[in-house]
Amino acid sequence: MRKIIFMLSAVGLMAGLFVAYLSGIVEPAPPPAFSPPTNPYSNAVYAEGMVESDQPSGENINVYPEVAGTVKEILVAEGQEVKKGQVLMAIDDSVQHATVEQLQSQAQAAATMLEELKAQPRKETLDVNEAQVAAAAAALKTAEDELDKQQAAYRMNPKSISKDALDSAVNAAKTAQANLEVARKQRDLTKAGAWIYDINNQERTYNALYKSYLSADALLAKYTLRAPADGKVLAISPIIGSYVSPQGAYDTYTQGMDPVLVLGSAETRLNVRCYVDEILVPRLHDLSKVNAQMTMRGSDVKVPLKFVRTQPFISPKIELSDERLERVDVRVLPIVFRVEKPKDLNLYPGLLVDVYISE
Repeated sequence: MRKIIFMLSAVGLMAGLFVAYLSGIVEPAPPPAFSPPTNPYSNAVYAEGMVESDQPSGENINVYPEVAGTVKEILVAEGQEVKKGQVLMAIDDSVQHATVEQLQSQAQAAATMLEELKAQPRKETLDVNEAQVAAAAAALKTAEDELDKQQAAYRMNPKSISKDALDSAVNAAKTAQANLEVARKQRDLTKAGAWIYDINNQERTYNALYKSYLSADALLAKYTLRAPADGKVLAISPIIGSYVSPQGAYDTYTQGMDPVLVLGSAETRLNVRCYVDEILVPRLHDLSKVNAQMTMRGSDVKVPLKFVRTQPFISPKIELSDERLERVDVRVLPIVFRVEKPKDLNLYPGLLVDVYISE
């Protein structure tokens, strides 16, 4: 029994020694996938940069709609080159289209009414008035003849005609005379045509409705997004059926609002916009003579840069990964360099790079 216990203890001791030996073995660290960016100059300033398309000023063109609605049609694709004025996207305009047609009909109705007023008097209406004058004159003649007969009979024999009948004949003649005057005045009013104040009021009504129609029609055109300049489609945020607004399109991943489309320059040249910390700005002297080099993250590739311009406005520092303001009181100077894209290197706008600028 003691021999068995002794043998088990010896086996356990040897196993413990073996495990201790295995755990003490240190494997060499694997080589890094790429070398971290290094300063190629004796004295240099470091800055984070972002690749962007070549623009004479500003950054890429962010396209936002001026109206809100549901995307009905997308007529371009990412990577496609477009010309100025080319249709990029269409937003559902059914309601606005109906509004335009309604206002157009109202303006046309007002224009027709204005033409009607200016075309007065209408021949057919004037003919009716002339006929009414003739009828009133005939009625007056009949009433006067009847009055003459009754007055003659009364003079021959006062008892042959009652005083009441004679007075009625006199009143009938006066009424016929008044009716004739009314008919003549109505004819003259028709001949005079529309009142100038009615014409002026109708002109203003037509102008107001026509301008409302033009305004609605101009708004209708906003439902079609067109390219503001020649360029290349870099990004399209929404899909057909998505809701967009002047704030842009909702991004499911960032949970923020992005431009509906992003356009870059149609040329193959690319720029690198880097942001130099304001503390390091005094170390930069003549930027037109400086040397600069960028390193692509995740590779050992280093590409020389050529100075283009400085945006001479110190702005708040941004976090390039999502372009949001950081909660620190740091300001940066934007500097733009041009990069000649190597044939065997993939460079795309929006790529983050490390930049060293010689002092």
